[in-house]
Amino acid sequence: MFISYNRLWHLLLDKKMNKQDLRKATGISTASIAKLNKGENITTDILIKICSALDCELHEIMELSREDNN
Repeated sequence: MFISYNRLWHLLLDKKMNKQDLRKATGISTASIAKLNKGENITTDILIKICSALDCELHEIMELSREDNN
């Protein structure tokens, strides 16, 4: 299993925001945005900053996915 941030990208679209807007709203680095984009691990501090800036809960920006969707 791995973490997917597809919900975050959909939420950004719903809020008419892009990744640069997210970076500015949260103060997180471009490296963290790149990690999110690649589905890599990031700290819970970053997740909390994102949730705070977007006024949402963790389950609204990420989910557990199986590598094998069969």
